Amino acid sequence: MNCKVSSSGGPLSDIAIFVINLDRSVERWVAVQRQADIAGISLNRISGVDGWEIRSSDRVNLDEGAFVRRNGRLPLPGEYGCYLAHLKALKVIADSNCSAAVVVEDDVEIAFDIIPRIRAILAAAPQADVVKLLSHRVKGFREWAVTEHNDRIGRCLHGPQGSAACYLVTRDGAEKLLQALHVIEFPFDMALERGWKTKLNVLTLQRNLLQLSERSLHSQIASREEYRKVKVRGARKLITHVLRAVDYAKRIRYALS
Repeated sequence: MNCKVSSSGGPLSDIAIFVINLDRSVERWVAVQRQADIAGISLNRISGVDGWEIRSSDRVNLDEGAFVRRNGRLPLPGEYGCYLAHLKALKVIADSNCSAAVVVEDDVEIAFDIIPRIRAILAAAPQADVVKLLSHRVKGFREWAVTEHNDRIGRCLHGPQGSAACYLVTRDGAEKLLQALHVIEFPFDMALERGWKTKLNVLTLQRNLLQLSERSLHSQIASREEYRKVKVRGARKLITHVLRAVDYAKRIRYALS
């Protein structure tokens, strides 16, 4: 894929923006495309994967036993589809001539200054493979660098941070993620930030670069009730607590490294 895309008020850019969008979610695509048009930014659409249309017996590369042990619940069809959609986006980026790209879910607001701020992030943290641009929580933040736009880049002692709705990834980072994350043991947002496991340099912004839109109020993955229904109970949950404690210690060590 050719990643030369136009940005408002400037020359062609080798930073592309990929938006994951289900084929049935036409209204979401129209809304995000309208925002991009106003900002003068080109978008590349990645057709989403509807996990609800995939039978359990047809799921591939899903280690359900490991998923249950690590997350304390069964995987949901929407999570499976979301994971595959992000791998699909990463494959397109890895096969492209992009030096870096931004992956966005279709419930995010597109900001007019996203391209110059992304350039500044890459300049300030050239060693990064992935930079989370939007998180649900940022606690115990340790600063690594500050961009010319005053975006603070670093890692968090506390997590999971939640959300893979918007992140920056280099082409090399996309290739590494495809290898490291091909077996599904976590929801994608959790798998993405586990740099201590994938051996990638995963960073985060202290403040979100983009914001979730009102579209995010209606999840296409699952409702809270659906999450509650698949949780395990009793002694089985003890394994999850132990594994989470081990991961938490590794996260702290990674953040301090």
